[in-house]
Amino acid sequence: MSGHSKWSTIKRKKGAKDAERGRIFTRLIKEITVAARQGGGDESSNARLRTAIQAARAANMPSKNIENAIKKGTGELPGVTYDEVVYEGYGPGGVALYIEALTDNKNRTVAEIRHLLSKHGGSLGENGSVAWMFSKKGVVAIPAENTNEDDLMMIVLDAGAEDIEEEDETFLVKSEPSNLEAVKAALEENNVAYISAELTMEPQNTVAVEGKQAEQLLKLMDALEDQDDVQNIYSNFDIDDSVIEALNA
Repeated sequence: MSGHSKWSTIKRKKGAKDAERGRIFTRLIKEITVAARQGGGDESSNARLRTAIQAARAANMPSKNIENAIKKGTGELPGVTYDEVVYEGYGPGGVALYIEALTDNKNRTVAEIRHLLSKHGGSLGENGSVAWMFSKKGVVAIPAENTNEDDLMMIVLDAGAEDIEEEDETFLVKSEPSNLEAVKAALEENNVAYISAELTMEPQNTVAVEGKQAEQLLKLMDALEDQDDVQNIYSNFDIDDSVIEALNA
């Protein structure tokens, strides 16, 4: 599977667990705030804000929370100013890690991430050390039960989609970042519901990890997910599904 991202698959499967823990709300509020600060509070003219609001609604975030996050971003309400930062490093087995965070204290965040990496057999790298291993893509996830691949292809190709992959009863429509909004619009015009639509970093190649290193790596990924400032983690590892099921048993 081209550009396969194992962690994206794992996160999709455990999304309900994340929602129960409430972590997803914290992430989305930060993203909405930053998107509104950078591009204004009108979602019709701010694609990043529109995507964040759609994700918040999909997660059943109350409208008041969304409105307050927007107002904090535009300055209508007092709020914390978040900086966007990227950390690059390595995990067990030499896999690449590209970590996006929103923080109000860069020194605290880098110290905590360095500690988590070290604790779980990884290390923090220099800027640019792993970014070249990834390509930025737009990805829309669509339940396979909603449509068939041929019909879906007819809808999205003219909108700029590059590829469609099927994974765990879900179609993943991939495009260049600049075409993500057009792909979403085409799906909406044809009444095709989607689970998520986001910009992601796709690994160009994957690294197989197994045994003790696989267990250690998954613990590291979970620890990073639980770090308050981390928004997204991208990696190029590949772990056999049977290994994941055994570890989760």
